[in-house]
Amino acid sequence: MAVTGWGSGDVAPRATSDAIFDGRVVLQQPARGEGYRVNADALLLAAFACGARPVATAFDLGAGVGGVALSLLHLGAARRVVLVEIDAIAASLAERNLRDNGWSGAGEVIRGDVAAIAAARRGEAQLVVCNPPYFEPGRGRIAKRAAVARARSGELATFVVAARAIAGRRARVCFVYPARELATLFAALRASGLEPKRLRMVHAAADAPARVALVEAQAAKAGGLVVMPPLVER
Repeated sequence: MAVTGWGSGDVAPRATSDAIFDGRVVLQQPARGEGYRVNADALLLAAFACGARPVATAFDLGAGVGGVALSLLHLGAARRVVLVEIDAIAASLAERNLRDNGWSGAGEVIRGDVAAIAAARRGEAQLVVCNPPYFEPGRGRIAKRAAVARARSGELATFVVAARAIAGRRARVCFVYPARELATLFAALRASGLEPKRLRMVHAAADAPARVALVEAQAAKAGGLVVMPPLVER
């Protein structure tokens, strides 16, 4: 893991050069403690979102440095990805990661608020993926760095409503969210006109409670939820 410096005027002073998929995808991201980093949940979400054939365009909401979107391209799940990220440094790193992996022509990074961008790009996606903040505002420990705090805390409904707006007809919308808050996610999806259609629970160990839930939803009639076998991480 190599550590590289930012300019003196940048908010985050350090970044690391990492790799995923056994080194086949390189990843520049904030050093530990300096910003939000790609974790296992991003890779789980990308794998869960893969369909039988690649979609033309996938949107990654709250994309960070691009972990989910890069994984979708690597796995052949999407021919083109659009990464939406409000943090300037994360968005810059996402652009660099697309370039470093040879995917500049297959990706677009948009810096801005997901609600505003969703209104401007309504109906464009065949797939929407989102690894949203896991804590509603006012809940959970507040991180010292602003970038980490934004990634950890935010209103789930904002991302769900944006996903519904960007999703085209018959598009799939995939979220990863804490298992203990599954009812909250289901309620937010249904309130926006999305119906959960596929669910997979992820457990840290076979005898442990579910850690996160992977959920696929669509604009469709209620019912028909497929509960997949649980995924045990070890």
